[in-house]
Amino acid sequence: MTNDTIHFKPHSTQFIVNGKEVVLQFLPWVSLLDALRDHCKLTGTKKGCDHGQCGACTIIFDGKRILSCLSLAIMKTGCSITTIEGIAIGDDLHPLQTAFIAHDAFQRGYCTPGQICSGIAMLQEGKASTREEVKELMSGNLCRCGANNNIIDALMEVKEKQDYE
Repeated sequence: MTNDTIHFKPHSTQFIVNGKEVVLQFLPWVSLLDALRDHCKLTGTKKGCDHGQCGACTIIFDGKRILSCLSLAIMKTGCSITTIEGIAIGDDLHPLQTAFIAHDAFQRGYCTPGQICSGIAMLQEGKASTREEVKELMSGNLCRCGANNNIIDALMEVKEKQDYE
């Protein structure tokens, strides 16, 4: 068998992305990150290292945070995905987005979408009760600009407000 006889056909798959059903066709090796960016035109999710080491591609997948660069899109058929574009409701920012602004938790901003998606899912997990736990649970999302303390301040503000609601 020669390479000339091997043909790969695009596969059809369906997701719920930011509350809307999306049906896509792509080759089986396409990552979820590339499916979102290239096929859905949702470019808010960033491609950083493309090796799962920086967290820039973090999305919320069925309520949990995942690195979309490490997931094959074809394996996620039928799942619910929230990207940074689906966090705000209309013109109303998510409380974590507002806290990021208030605490100047972004400088360059490249890591911000992944930080916010990871932070929202982390807060929903309810595992972080101290600043050190938040720092540890967010350690997979790198900020090369040095805004880590501001990011943690923003997360702690939202966490404290959630604890009282």
